[in-house]
Amino acid sequence: MDPLLGAGLGFFAGAFAAWGTRLLLERERGTRTGGARRQDVMASAIEYRLSMGPRIVAIGGGTGLSTLLSGLKGFTRNLTAVVTVTDEGGSSGRLRQEWGVLPPGDVRNCLVALAENDNALQRILSFRFDRGELAGHSLGNLILLATTELAGDFQRAVEELNKLLAIRGKVLPVTTESVVLVGETNSGLRVKGELDVSAHGSELNRLWLEPRHAEPLSEVLQAIRGAEIIVLGPGSLFTSILPNLLLEKVALEVRAAAAPKIYVANLMTQPGETEGLSLLEHVDWITSVLGSLPDVVVANQAPIPPDILDRYRQQGAQPLRLSAEEERFLNDAGTLVLQGDFVGLQPAGGYLRHHTQRLSEALVRFSRDAKEGGSWRT
Repeated sequence: MDPLLGAGLGFFAGAFAAWGTRLLLERERGTRTGGARRQDVMASAIEYRLSMGPRIVAIGGGTGLSTLLSGLKGFTRNLTAVVTVTDEGGSSGRLRQEWGVLPPGDVRNCLVALAENDNALQRILSFRFDRGELAGHSLGNLILLATTELAGDFQRAVEELNKLLAIRGKVLPVTTESVVLVGETNSGLRVKGELDVSAHGSELNRLWLEPRHAEPLSEVLQAIRGAEIIVLGPGSLFTSILPNLLLEKVALEVRAAAAPKIYVANLMTQPGETEGLSLLEHVDWITSVLGSLPDVVVANQAPIPPDILDRYRQQGAQPLRLSAEEERFLNDAGTLVLQGDFVGLQPAGGYLRHHTQRLSEALVRFSRDAKEGGSWRT
């Protein structure tokens, strides 16, 4: 292992150990006061409520999945994030090429999203070096790389960080095999790799993984079998959601699961990747890869602020909405449509995101109603 990376991991682990020791000492002292006892009771009540929350498997990648997880962790600890491993851009792509490891970026984002104090952890793990040989790399990606080197494989490294960060739930790479996304356009052009696929997404007519028979983690399949709801998205259609379902055993397990399959559509199309595609065409792609229609489609119906909409339109993006006719078509096919205001706040100049609280509330409420009466079946 690179001595710099080893030293960095040692410093990180030492800092966390010191932080944990301080918290334990403070709690030890605090138990002597009534205020601390009340806090412990409240913490226990919250922990119990979260432990009784629905069993949710969320499948995807990118910022869409981590945005969703940051809201769902407020309702349940029984969360499993299944993350794609086809990323080849930025720091993740460089580490994959130079070190032969699976891309850590999406896994890192999900770990941070499920951490107890995600804001503080986000600042630390998302710190990006701006000079020297480490320029462009985030600290979190390097920690995952170093942990992989120490543990011997990527799966064990992710398991160790699941424990170290004491996250609410579990993050799993969909596979530990090195897989590449491959597609074919309408003109017969073969495109290979996530970046190339994304650039030609609206022209694709076929999509697959190489090697074609890659094996998913057994823990992924177990989580799907035990889920009360299975959530696909939000996230990039061709590069975050579908790569997970392109593993044949994952698609078979999801299709056979008794739990309702819920597709959460993006708020906007993505320039290049899904430019010009309707929401119904997104559902068609999910159906073609999964082998069945999703049981539920969640779509935004609220307006996008005009200034944000204009900026997106200049880039070739359009809102993803269902017309009344398309909704009737899905309902007739047996798919329930849940529409609402899911537009989140946006930092100046940033990207549009789902309102994680409202989206999470809608999913948890649906899970409860489905569990009580199976009313989701149309």
